[in-house]
Amino acid sequence: MKVYYIFKIKKEFVKLYKDTPSVLYTILKNIYYMDKDSVEYGYHLFNQLIDTLDKYKLDKDLYIDMHQDIPYTKIKDIHEIHNLYKNEISKLLINNFYMKLELKQDFSSFYKVLLNKENDLFACDFKYTDFFFLEDYVKKSC
Repeated sequence: MKVYYIFKIKKEFVKLYKDTPSVLYTILKNIYYMDKDSVEYGYHLFNQLIDTLDKYKLDKDLYIDMHQDIPYTKIKDIHEIHNLYKNEISKLLINNFYMKLELKQDFSSFYKVLLNKENDLFACDFKYTDFFFLEDYVKKSC
């Protein structure tokens, strides 16, 4: 199972790292695996890079847009897509600082929906070293 953490990157850092997303990934990975002694430093670095998300609004908008789709459900705070025709199982949890997307396949229908809601989203799978700007990924796959 793949687990992507999706962050809203501040505009100045999108411009800086758009052509070198591996550098941005390395910074976020170092923050993710930072030891407890460096938490304060990591927190300040994270706040410099990341814009907060409006969790309530994004949750509500996502539900309103998708609730009539048959493969979509929402249980508590978790948005799920179980689309047997596309062989897709995706789970999305939205927080104030990041979104967590769990996949059993290589794609998710959430990508396009999220891209319509938020700009400058960057996805990272720290376990499998996979990363991309959502906009670039969606353009390639269409």
